[in-house]
Amino acid sequence: MSKIQSLARKPRIVVIGGGTGLSVMLRGLKQKPLDITAIVTVADDGGSSGILREELQIPPPGDIRSVLTALADREPLMAEVLKYRFQNGTGLAGHSLGNLILAAMTDITGDFVTGITELSRILAVRGRVLPAANQSIVLKAEMEDGSIVVGESSIPKSGLAIRRVYLEPPDVKALPEAVEALREADAILIGPGSLYTSIIPNLLVPELAEAIVESDAVKLFVCNVMTQPGETDNYSVSDHLAAVHAHIGHHLFDYVIVNDGEIPPQVESLYAEQGSKAVHLDLEEVTRRGYKVIADKLVLFRTYLRHDAKKLSEHIYQLVEGWMLRKG
Repeated sequence: MSKIQSLARKPRIVVIGGGTGLSVMLRGLKQKPLDITAIVTVADDGGSSGILREELQIPPPGDIRSVLTALADREPLMAEVLKYRFQNGTGLAGHSLGNLILAAMTDITGDFVTGITELSRILAVRGRVLPAANQSIVLKAEMEDGSIVVGESSIPKSGLAIRRVYLEPPDVKALPEAVEALREADAILIGPGSLYTSIIPNLLVPELAEAIVESDAVKLFVCNVMTQPGETDNYSVSDHLAAVHAHIGHHLFDYVIVNDGEIPPQVESLYAEQGSKAVHLDLEEVTRRGYKVIADKLVLFRTYLRHDAKKLSEHIYQLVEGWMLRKG
């Protein structure tokens, strides 16, 4: 394939994760000429998602709803509608409207994945949103003292350091469409998000991990800007990478994208009160382990510290475009 032909179609990028960090990044990526598939964790068991998961026996809708909103062409009003959370009402209080709509679509269509597809069409979503599996997964953690904590929402609250996380059932079947997307991908992007409760759970689905390892796509890891209390206390960039390697047993990534911009002291103080601090870039150790590092000022602070979606998506697109040209 010639260089011109290799870019005659949109690069196919698969983004894996969950939580707010993934949604922020996708808002930037959808502005690029990319064919996006988002594979989203189904281990959430807290809040509205946990209640719907338990009562309706469906996979948790919360992270899926956030990603659909991020990729929708009908923002920002639709985003406000979908994330609207009822404050009052017996049985309604605490639920987000988007979660209830996804639950309803699942009931109407008879299937969670079909419900997501239909809601994607209504929202004019740019790309595809797929759960890692078409069933709920129970996430468990073995802590450093040997104790076991059950449930994604309970793990960060345990007050103990995490030795490893694992799935129940361990042989959960990946969604076939997710596996196929990984096999066809030009780029696979993992992170940002909660390391042990949003990122690694997807990689513990055996067929997904196998497809990523076997893929010849360029593989990127977007590291979190701040440590997360109860999950990654005092973690450096290399600690994040080591945790993934320890769980999967493979060197997954070609590139690591990290923030090296300074965080204002007043913002650092706000996060320090919650037990969080900037993830240290131990550049020498990361490169020693064979990763190429893309470092830039990638943060914005409004109410919270977030990745600069525009700048981050530009780095990702340039990497993917360059990879396709070289491969072509």
